[in-house]
Amino acid sequence: MENTAQSLRIDGARLWASLMEMARIGATPAGGCNRQALTDEDKQGRDLFLQWCREIGCEVRIDRMGNIFVRRAGSEPDAPPVVTGSHLDTQPTGGKFDGVYGVLAGLEVLRTLEDQGVRTRASLELVVWTNEEGARFSPAMIGSGVWAGEFSLEYGHGRADKSGATIGEELRRIGYLGEEPAEPKPIAAAFEVHIEQGPILEKKNEVIGVVTGVQGIRWYDVTFHGTPCHAGPTPMADRRDPVQALALLCERLYSEVKAYSDDARMTCGDLRAEPGSRNTVPEKVALALDLRHPQPEGLEHLHRTLYRMADQVEEATGVAIDVREEWHSPPVVFDSQCIEAVDDAAKALGCSHRKMVSGAGHDSVYVSRVAPVSMIFVPCAGGLSHNEAESAEPDHLEAGCNVLLQAMLARAGTAS
Repeated sequence: MENTAQSLRIDGARLWASLMEMARIGATPAGGCNRQALTDEDKQGRDLFLQWCREIGCEVRIDRMGNIFVRRAGSEPDAPPVVTGSHLDTQPTGGKFDGVYGVLAGLEVLRTLEDQGVRTRASLELVVWTNEEGARFSPAMIGSGVWAGEFSLEYGHGRADKSGATIGEELRRIGYLGEEPAEPKPIAAAFEVHIEQGPILEKKNEVIGVVTGVQGIRWYDVTFHGTPCHAGPTPMADRRDPVQALALLCERLYSEVKAYSDDARMTCGDLRAEPGSRNTVPEKVALALDLRHPQPEGLEHLHRTLYRMADQVEEATGVAIDVREEWHSPPVVFDSQCIEAVDDAAKALGCSHRKMVSGAGHDSVYVSRVAPVSMIFVPCAGGLSHNEAESAEPDHLEAGCNVLLQAMLARAGTAS
């Protein structure tokens, strides 16, 4: 049976067809997907996914954060399961593969084992995590975060979108407020397969990224408080213009980040001016800021630099600046045995591969706090993600799914 298991391969055409069918839900005119967390489109995607899972006889559980757990029982049902999964929610202008590939690759693994009549010793579980993207509800990865104990259930249910709708309300509205506690059970190993969302694999002409960890992330809400006044009569020197303060702070921060390290990252992802009138100096400007670094000391340096520079710009411009940290996800190092399982699978399958650190956050960050974890990356065209033009080659997706299959079998074993 072990030799048979090692020779198993997934159905790449079926995996691609499933990805394209899911992509029709929330499809955008530019070829991407808008299936934000807990919207009607997210419900449709979840419903389709569960339909596919039930067709192969899997057991389904849903917890109080709407996280979906699909189980294919092994011959030793009391043994800790081997887990895979990702998310179905997208950015407002997202692509067809970010997150959803990890879910449907897991489904394809279960379908392949069912087709071939292969039973594992440990059970296999496939998870869909709620609100990984953080696009509609902040912070990101909140479904896995509550499950892993990073956030309380009350905090998770209370997170609101820009219209005031909360996660708890929307879970109930779309019918995915489950009854199972959102808390971990023993897990033997967990794997998440994902497009890289960066250019390294493509540039190196390699197919598999063996992910050893995830860089640290800190999110901030930065608010600049000025004095609203008429755009025409008020001389530049007499203004307390929050946009000028914003520009000065961003210029200094960008310069510092670029000079500090090639691994450092800074992104200004959302800007809002109030009252938002063309001919009025704003009263307030709100900035959503993202800082990243793979080393704890590097991330801490960027954190201190932000507060120091905000104080300097406030003094120079007279514009009051409030900096509030929204989220802190420290750097993560994955489990060595799970990393080895992925590396061994890539070698056995003859896939070119390299070890690498993820620049993006994933649900595996929180899963790694309670279980052994690693990730598998495949290339995406131009490293482009969080974009409707996001693209991946079917052969690469198939290869990543085969690596996932073999890594999971290595940790779960097969029934004799």
